[in-house]
Amino acid sequence: MKVLLVKTSSLGDVIHALPAVSDALTSVPGLSLDWVVEEAFADIPRRHPGVSNVIPCAVRRWRRQWWASRGEILQLRQRLQNNHYDLVLDSQGLLKSALIARLAGASVTAGYQRDSAREPLAALFYRRTSEVPLDLHAVTRQRRLFADLLGYDCPDTPVNFGLTTGDQSPDSAVLCFHGTTWATKHWPVHCWKTLGRLLAGAGLAMRLPAGNSEERQRAETIAAAVGDTASVLPPMSLDALCTELTRVQGVVTVDTGLGHLAGALNLPLVAIYGPTRPALTGPLSQYQTIFADTNLPCAPCMNKHCRYDEDTQERRIFPPCFETSSPEQVLEALQQQIEVARSAN
Repeated sequence: MKVLLVKTSSLGDVIHALPAVSDALTSVPGLSLDWVVEEAFADIPRRHPGVSNVIPCAVRRWRRQWWASRGEILQLRQRLQNNHYDLVLDSQGLLKSALIARLAGASVTAGYQRDSAREPLAALFYRRTSEVPLDLHAVTRQRRLFADLLGYDCPDTPVNFGLTTGDQSPDSAVLCFHGTTWATKHWPVHCWKTLGRLLAGAGLAMRLPAGNSEERQRAETIAAAVGDTASVLPPMSLDALCTELTRVQGVVTVDTGLGHLAGALNLPLVAIYGPTRPALTGPLSQYQTIFADTNLPCAPCMNKHCRYDEDTQERRIFPPCFETSSPEQVLEALQQQIEVARSAN
């Protein structure tokens, strides 16, 4: 059976699909699976040994200049149609992913049922659909979708992201994923500075990646305040970052796709959540602690803008949903997870 998976973005969403791919390859004899993914995230499915072909697309770029990109779109359509897929599975549930799925010209296109899709209109493009509750973790939703549409019982086994990492030889360092999208998901800079000093006191260096100019400026500000034990990493691909993750003792992360990558690699980690719901989209390492506020009546608000006023509220941390995640607590939790992982391995 030849299947095309359409799961283009974002980074976290791509990672969430990996366990379902592992399930399918174990449960369906003779399954061959190709994957269409946004070009920026193609390094991730390439690391899964069961994915036959990774087919990059550039929807984000095409939307900005669709007329100039029509040649690339036609090339993608031709490449997909030449592969003669038995089934195209859109596990993203968006209009853009449904349209890409239809480009393949397969006799069967499948995806989420209308009430289960993130964009209900996407279901109009599928011949077969599956109803999967929205209140499940994203990884569980993916596993159930694949099982239903490919005809096997959804396993109750632990998740297997299937990522190959090679030999791990960690240094005395911690990778800190400080960059994220929404302003409300950012742990305050002064907390990162304090954490860096605490890490230094514990004999751990702080490594700070930076994916854009804004993140680089923040990372440099943090590193300057921490001193010689903090360093800003040079720009690197996702593939190189996977290798970098094998060289650290653990990870501290906000709600960002790179945190999900650390979880998929089963690293000791501490995740700091504010306005979002880790029960639905949190990382899934065996060695993790997640800080998420449960005291504020508005948390998790799922909003990009905080209802509180940063200037007038007398609060120790802004946004206030981070008040329960102090740098001291984060360090203590990280050290505990590092020790648990060391004992287990």
